[in-house]
Parts: sequence; structure tokens; C-alpha cells
Amino acid sequence: MAGSGRRPEHRGPPELFYDEAEARKYSQNSRMIEIQSQMSERAVELLGLPEDRPCFLLDVGCGSGLSGDYISEEGHHWVGMDISSAMLDVAVEREVEGGLILADMGQGIPFRPGMFDGCVSISAVQWLCNADKKTHSPPKRLYRFFSTLYSALARGSRAVLQLYPENSEQLELITAQAMKAGFTGGMVVDYPNSAKAKKFFLCLFVGMAGALPKALGAACADVEESQQAKFTNERTRFRNAKGKSVKKSRDWVLEKKERRRRQGKEVRADTRYTGRKRRPRF
Repeated sequence: MAGSGRRPEHRGPPELFYDEAEARKYSQNSRMIEIQSQMSERAVELLGLPEDRPCFLLDVGCGSGLSGDYISEEGHHWVGMDISSAMLDVAVEREVEGGLILADMGQGIPFRPGMFDGCVSISAVQWLCNADKKTHSPPKRLYRFFSTLYSALARGSRAVLQLYPENSEQLELITAQAMKAGFTGGMVVDYPNSAKAKKFFLCLFVGMAGALPKALGAACADVEESQQAKFTNERTRFRNAKGKSVKKSRDWVLEKKERRRRQGKEVRADTRYTGRKRRPRF
């Protein structure tokens, strides 16, 4: 499900605001189609697919099939899943070439292991951070999604998920659950200095630790490096599933200092060096 250059204002999941009329209007909006095509092209580029053969891809949150159109144009085959029946009805009317399935990604990816050569998702994964029902637990739904996605992807493949995070906490929650599920990779931020053009792409690797693709619009190598939040299977500064910071991380140190301040204790001022690991001396 695509978004505009800015983060969508809707807070609930797509099925709550996409009725049949809205779905059709959304899919016929020339500006939306242009943005969706651009993000789909970038997502497929980040997949790093082989050029000598067609691949079988999964489109999570496929909506009316706009991303699938680009995948088909590139000569690949695809299956799309979406929680909105109205959007899928529009995709059927548009006679998209991919297969379609009505499913909630928070309940898992309903495909057999190793089935796909890659996965793309445009503006969908951030919805899993919302608890729209009393029974919904964002960490559990995210882990269910990532763990089943990991299983459905072939070893050595990638998943590229474009998303609109509301804040850094959402980014940490999403990446922590992806790491817990077995993925390696990180966040690639295109045009990090632009309020409108800035885009977040979570690039995930299955069964390997590859180098992150280069971000677009980074002024220099140092800036680009800072905009790529890498992670591996090792413990990192991201919060764990219970929302607590990893011990000895920068966040953990800052939280501990803040607690001491509230207790009236004297604490040194925070600097850019706070929580940074010191190099060993020889």
C-alpha cells in the first residue's frame, strides 16, 4: 500500500479506511501511481535479483497491484497478499498478472518454506506497530510476520520493505523483531536530508550477512554510513521484545542516568561520547 512523499495520516490498519470507493479512487490517482512505481522500482533494485532469469517474488501489502505491475514489467512472477478485500477487488478488476491472497501479515506468511526468491513491501509493515484490537501485541505480530517470512524465502534471498515509521521507537521495534527472526541486514535511508523525498527501506538478508546497498542522495560516504542502521544476529542497541534497552548499550546508559537524575543524584552531562565503547589499550 503506497504512501505519499509524507507519512500517511491514517492511524488504523488499511481495512479500516479502504472501502470499495476509496480503494478505486486510490488506485486511479496518477500521483499515487507515480510514487508507488518509483518506490517499487527502488525496492526491486535493492533486491539485487539475477539478470539472467525471472524470479518469483512476494508482495506484502500488495493493495491493488500497482507494485506488481512493475514486477511484471521486469519479467518476474509474483504473488501478492493484502488484508483489504476492497483493494484486492480492484486488483482483480485491473487484471493484474500476479496471484492474490486475502491475509493478515500479522498472522504470518501462509506459504511453504523456501518458496520465494525475494519479497517487497511498500508502506505496509508499519501498521503492525499498532494494537488495533485488544488481542493484538505489536512485538508478537511483528515476530510472527518476520519469522514466517524468513521461512518462506529461499536461502540467499532478500526482502526489501519500504515503510513510514512514526518515530525511532517503531524503527527499533521492527528491526529488533526482524533480527530475532534470523534476518541480517539493516535500514537504507534514501535522501536523508529531504523532508519530502526521504524514504526508509529495511533491507533483510536470508542466511547470509551481505553488504547493505548504497543509499541515494547521501552527501558523502560518512553521511551515508550514518544513515544505514546495520544489524546482525548479535545483540545490538535495539530494544528487545519487551521494550527494554540492551544492557550496556547507549540507550541503556542514558536511561540509567535519567533515572539517577530523577532520584536527585549528581550525574555527568550527556555528550556524544556517552555510552560509547572505548577502544582497548595496548
